[in-house]
Amino acid sequence: MVEAKRVRPDPARWVWYAFGGKLPSRHDEWVLHDVTARTWQLRHAVRSLVQISPGLLFLLVPGPMWIKAMAILGGAILAVWYGMAYAEFTCEHRAFKQGYPLGTARQVRKEAAERMTEQQRARYAELYRNPERDDTGEQPGG
Repeated sequence: MVEAKRVRPDPARWVWYAFGGKLPSRHDEWVLHDVTARTWQLRHAVRSLVQISPGLLFLLVPGPMWIKAMAILGGAILAVWYGMAYAEFTCEHRAFKQGYPLGTARQVRKEAAERMTEQQRARYAELYRNPERDDTGEQPGG
């Protein structure tokens, strides 16, 4: 199977994507990577913050700065809270909009986690289950 090249969107298209827009099909692989990478939750949190960034215009409203700042902070906390609560579903929908079947992102993340678990088990076995090592971790005679 030939692996497609991941094409990252330009900044304007990324902002469109962050606000929920569909990217052109040449970005399909990148979108799947975006919603399944090891850092997918952090990426989702950043997209949530970008979505609420127009709320900074609230600073232009007359009034005490501390009240405006607290209102923005409260709104940001709630937005990220709710955004993270539905992150898995939102990311799944992003992949679906790019043409992937529902469940693809979850399956890719699950397979990656299983691979990581197997690698961690192998490293653990290599380090701690090797009968030729002494208590200090050194090879005998070496």
